[in-house]
Amino acid sequence: MATISLKRRLGEFRRIGSDWTLLVGLLVVVLFLGVAIIYPLSKMLGVSFTAESFAYYVRYFSSPVYQGIMWNTIQLGLVVGLFGTALGFLFAYVQVRVDVPFKKFMNLMALMPIISPPFAVATAAIVLFGRGGLITYRLFGIRYNLYGFTGLTIVLTLSLFTVAYMNLQGMLRALDPSLDEAATNLGASKWHVFRTITLPMLIPGIASSFLLLFVEAIADLANPLVLGGDFTVLASRVYIAISGEYDIFAGSVLSVILLVPSLTVFIVQRYWVSRKSVISVTGKPAGKPTMITNPIVRWGLFALTMFFSLLILLIYGTVFVGAFTELFGINYTPTLRHFEFVVLGLGSQAMMDTTKMSLIATPIAGVLGMLIAWLVVRKHFTGRSLIDFISMLGIALPGTVLGIGYLLAFNKPADIGSITLLPPLAGGTAIAGGTIALILAYVVRSVPAGVRAGVASLQQIDPSIEEASISLGADNATTFRKVTLPLIRPAFLTGLVYSFARSMTSLSAVIFLSTPYAKIMTAQILNEVDAGRFGNAFAYCDILIIMVLIVIGILYFVVGTTTGVERDFGVSL
Repeated sequence: MATISLKRRLGEFRRIGSDWTLLVGLLVVVLFLGVAIIYPLSKMLGVSFTAESFAYYVRYFSSPVYQGIMWNTIQLGLVVGLFGTALGFLFAYVQVRVDVPFKKFMNLMALMPIISPPFAVATAAIVLFGRGGLITYRLFGIRYNLYGFTGLTIVLTLSLFTVAYMNLQGMLRALDPSLDEAATNLGASKWHVFRTITLPMLIPGIASSFLLLFVEAIADLANPLVLGGDFTVLASRVYIAISGEYDIFAGSVLSVILLVPSLTVFIVQRYWVSRKSVISVTGKPAGKPTMITNPIVRWGLFALTMFFSLLILLIYGTVFVGAFTELFGINYTPTLRHFEFVVLGLGSQAMMDTTKMSLIATPIAGVLGMLIAWLVVRKHFTGRSLIDFISMLGIALPGTVLGIGYLLAFNKPADIGSITLLPPLAGGTAIAGGTIALILAYVVRSVPAGVRAGVASLQQIDPSIEEASISLGADNATTFRKVTLPLIRPAFLTGLVYSFARSMTSLSAVIFLSTPYAKIMTAQILNEVDAGRFGNAFAYCDILIIMVLIVIGILYFVVGTTTGVERDFGVSL
């Protein structure tokens, strides 16, 4: 058996060596994964498991304070995962199974968090519902303390539920309506059909959404920094250890502690939930889904969904209007000075730097995503599952973990007197003063979406189409460029759109990498929020959202196709 296995592997290596397209593609992917993910992660783990770091583990696990921080993190992830999945299911169910008006409006509100920076909801929530909030204090005279666990739960739920919404909406649309019809013909009530057929079919998607939201919630940095108050979580504690205490050992050890639940849940989601999938469609679903007709249930679900839709509209309306007023909630005098600060003042460099780096990272992430998907689905070689797994670590790794890994991997400390300074990343100003490291971080965080979209798309395409091209004399490179890529163009566009939006709005993975030579907009927004200059922060958010929408529109025009993303927005971009 060992001899057969060895011969098979030798045969694989010969086949890879004879196929230069496969060889070059494999080398590019392995080099990218090694440099951008494995190397930084190994540097961070190396620092966290040294003799100096052992004392930190003892201190953290024996301290009631840090035990409380760990429990805060897990608690926040569980609650946000539960509420976010429930809210996503509500929106998805109303979209697919309830005949109510204003579906496009509700759909658009559910998708707004995708294109907005992480501070938009939190900052608007402060000025609306905080101690001096427009609604809580100005209208009702209530000094409500939004900071802490409750505020974080509300803001993170509204910011992250879109993940569950898009996942469950797709599953609901894919369910075969004939199953419901058969149960109904046998005398089952709609509640019984929902409880015994629809819900069990959705269990894999519900579990997957919950686990993904759990990972996103415990890894989030922006909202705990803005709304955490006395409620400290591991992500914000890592940030304080690095940026406030300049203690790389503390930051690395805390990152490992944060990495354990995040990576564990990711592995469970990836391998357990995927194996628990329920096949309900063996072809194109026939018929129309059974719609809810009971007026109490129908309009009750509509009222609940519309409430959250109007709440999201209120929040983003505050972000828009707040940028044009002197001080939202107190002084509503119209002004453009906030935009002058961003466009013409100190914010101009961050705006230009972020846009340029995102535009560079977007095509790289898109092409890499399709290349990895092609290797995983169409090519057979030892290690392709490992490549698929490593490429998905961009989602599984908390941003702070990735950021610290990049600090350790691409910085060259320089001693000046008794002070250790961290000069620009990626080897100093000679290599773009940190730009390369930031672009790498953007690409790593964006590639997984392209990989998953590409894998799903390739699995739906008959391999005989590509085999016919090769049998007619085309090589693998020509076949991939002229046959495969046009067929998976919608998936490619999805990867591009996600990559640009994610790059423009990313914070936790890149906040440690921002330098005077390479500034990012989200870090500048954090500075404005910390300083209480909410008007400037709103102006940043407005410009960022507009820029993301413009580039998405250009991508749709250039690629020239219609995908589910465009249909979800209900507009022709």
